[in-house]
Amino acid sequence: MKPLLLMLVICAWCAPLQAAIETYEFDSPQMEADYNKLVNELRCLVCQNQNLAGSDADLAQDLRRETYQMLSQGQSPQQVVDFMVERYGDFVLYRPQFQSNTYLLWLGPFVLLMCVLVILVRRLVSRKSPAAVDPEAIAHARQILENKEPNQ
Repeated sequence: MKPLLLMLVICAWCAPLQAAIETYEFDSPQMEADYNKLVNELRCLVCQNQNLAGSDADLAQDLRRETYQMLSQGQSPQQVVDFMVERYGDFVLYRPQFQSNTYLLWLGPFVLLMCVLVILVRRLVSRKSPAAVDPEAIAHARQILENKEPNQ
């Protein structure tokens, strides 16, 4: 009974590890290179932090298949990217194009860095240097120390 139970547990544990491996036949090495480049540059919309090549989500599989079919039909990699952007928006790109609606995305970190640097410089400059000690106060303090008797 125990060996059977152990075997069932092992099978149930290994079942999710099985993933479908997609294999495509490419017409040329250039088409294969274009495909690999595209699936590495396009983002999985489900996983969001993975590209299509590294995602096992159903949508990623569909987008890989769509990419392959479009390349097989003779469309250029740019046409595939344009199709994906038109259908899913700029979010599908890991490196969105520099355009009016992505200025903040591209320039935001630099603007934030500049603001922090300006604030830092202003604070450093506005710090008051230690107040200069009045020479009369120094002379008075020396006089007190010199006149001080050892018994006090």
